[in-house]
Amino acid sequence: MSAQSASAGRYDLLVIGGGVNGAGIARDAAGRGLKVLLVEMADLASATSGWSSKLIHGGLRYLEHYEFRLVREALAEREVLLNAAPHIVRPMRFVLPHDRSMRPVWMIRIGLWMYDHLGKRVSLPGSQAVKFPHVEFSAGLKPEIRSGIVYSDCRVDDARLTVLTAMSARDKGAGSLTRTKFMGARREGGTWQADLRDMRNGATRTVAAAALVNAAGPWVTGVLGGVPHKPTGAKVRLVKGSHIVVPKVHSLGHACLLQNPDKRVVFVIPFEGKYSLIGTTDVPVDTPEEAVDITAQETDYLIEAANRFLAKPLAKADVVWTFAGVRPLYDDGKSDPSSITRDYVLELDDEEGKAPVLSLFGGKITTYRCLAETALEKLAPYLPPMGPAWTRDAHLPGGDVANYNAFRDEMFDRYKGFPRDLLDGVVRRHGNRTTTVLGDVHAPDALGRNFGAGLTEREIDFLVSDEWAETAEDILWRRTKCGLHMDAAQRGAVEAYLAGRKS
Repeated sequence: MSAQSASAGRYDLLVIGGGVNGAGIARDAAGRGLKVLLVEMADLASATSGWSSKLIHGGLRYLEHYEFRLVREALAEREVLLNAAPHIVRPMRFVLPHDRSMRPVWMIRIGLWMYDHLGKRVSLPGSQAVKFPHVEFSAGLKPEIRSGIVYSDCRVDDARLTVLTAMSARDKGAGSLTRTKFMGARREGGTWQADLRDMRNGATRTVAAAALVNAAGPWVTGVLGGVPHKPTGAKVRLVKGSHIVVPKVHSLGHACLLQNPDKRVVFVIPFEGKYSLIGTTDVPVDTPEEAVDITAQETDYLIEAANRFLAKPLAKADVVWTFAGVRPLYDDGKSDPSSITRDYVLELDDEEGKAPVLSLFGGKITTYRCLAETALEKLAPYLPPMGPAWTRDAHLPGGDVANYNAFRDEMFDRYKGFPRDLLDGVVRRHGNRTTTVLGDVHAPDALGRNFGAGLTEREIDFLVSDEWAETAEDILWRRTKCGLHMDAAQRGAVEAYLAGRKS
């Protein structure tokens, strides 16, 4: 939807925040027949939803805090998302190596038995104990580690999950305005009048909406301060999570879950073919701006955690990329950042049964779809009659493939002679929309310039026209991860190409 058409409309629902939760609510609502507008002050997934550990998981460690409802819901959602987007959500085995300083094996086995049975595990194998050395699962680990436990979870491209969800919302009729900031709103005649500002040029507009959803993540409190509302007891706790990326620590496909003496856990996850992603930290911060970059202390912490288990020690010189993000957790009063609940809380405020604002506190990527269903249940009395819940069995764009590996082989056969990194990247990012991106071409030269890492002019043009991408950062680090595989000159060439498109 264009800015001009969006400014003229009256909406059932205005969703503030283009992270995965905001996009999920917009998608669900639009699919039920509501008129929806999603606004995001920067790019989609430019904050929390783009800087996670990139996992779809039940949260094994949440069992220690007795969060059985959250774990059950997350485990069930794992299967839903595997079906919805098999090109960006992929099964993975996780190895939990064990030594005597850790929790007892019997305790871990009980926890994993519950993990296997709390959710509706259908497609993923259950947990198993293994003795080391093992032909597969001891890869990369110190030889003195003699045993471990293996279990299943999934990895995800978090930013693409958000973008695809927003695309699905658009396909169902939702409007989406990126780089558009919510400035505040007031109730007039039982309807919200919301002021929006285009962050590119400063232009302002006002739109009307029957209800507001405050899905601003780290900025949820600030957005709530811009609307009249009754005092609420809900508060957000900002916790910074940082990650490092290093050359891959082993050549096989599994991840590791490492337990630290401080009782925290650190993941070591295969990432982008050639690398391993290591994270995360849990550091309290007061503002989102404090969580932009990793600190030297956090880098040391992650390297030390990995080196307790890895056969080949890591050094700071091995770090090729870092990123940090802030998790807006619901403040449950716990002092330890690692033990704060990852569950979500929805706070509703209205005025005599009209013009509600629903604010989201907490949540995790894995449960974003069912969070959206819960949000619409709360908002239903204030909105026009809606259709039934529909997202559980629906595919995200590109995800309607019966067998992802077979589909990938089909694309390799169709586009014979194309560079493998080019095809593999496009298929992983776009699934069965690959032919829409590449078109009916017979030679890679027809795709325009290859900037490196398989990123071509054709795909860049598609990301700009179809996925709200505007800057090199949008493309290199969110719509793709090609920036990790490029040198500075190649990244600069992408930026110059985008500048040329605008001129």
